[in-house]
Amino acid sequence: MAKQKFNIIQSTCLPIRIDNCNTDLIIPARYLASTTRDPQFFGDAFMHDLRYDAQGQPVADFVMNRAEYSEQPREGVHEIIIGGSNWGSGSSREHAAWAIAGYGVRVVISSSFADIHRNNLLNCFVLPVVVSKAFQQELFDTVEANPAAEVRVDVPAQTVTNVTTGHSERFEINGYKKYCLMNALDDIDFLLENRAKTEAWEAAKAQ
Repeated sequence: MAKQKFNIIQSTCLPIRIDNCNTDLIIPARYLASTTRDPQFFGDAFMHDLRYDAQGQPVADFVMNRAEYSEQPREGVHEIIIGGSNWGSGSSREHAAWAIAGYGVRVVISSSFADIHRNNLLNCFVLPVVVSKAFQQELFDTVEANPAAEVRVDVPAQTVTNVTTGHSERFEINGYKKYCLMNALDDIDFLLENRAKTEAWEAAKAQ
């Protein structure tokens, strides 16, 4: 998936008010057999069986198909999802994180995440942000009342702000993952960045 440096992300949002939204909803199991890593392929499969009926027609009342959200954001992409509680439960499939990243999402906000899915998101350069249930509800209410409302996620400061109300909460993130996101590094990139230090340590130990 695309590696982009994280700093401040301010965007309109997709409110997906589904508690226990499992990875089979995020991407149906039949897509797991695909050998492609094309981001658009997986982005198109994101929430597929809720977005489309059995005949492949858009489900009109699903949030991703409603005009006020599908026609909304700058540059055609909502970079933030506000999700229900226990987002990403179920199987540990990485494809769920690939689908979210492939759709163009950079941040998922929820009051709780399934642990494996949360780590898969981070590995795909999608930031999972945990907020209180009260703040989660406020964000849902704001975005559903005004689809043009924006949320600001400040990664250096570790804050998420409802731009409409001005209310903010601080979120936690592992220091290593924060560094990697802010510098667009995956695990291999990080090791290569520190190759000289590693080789120096090995040389000193050998002596």
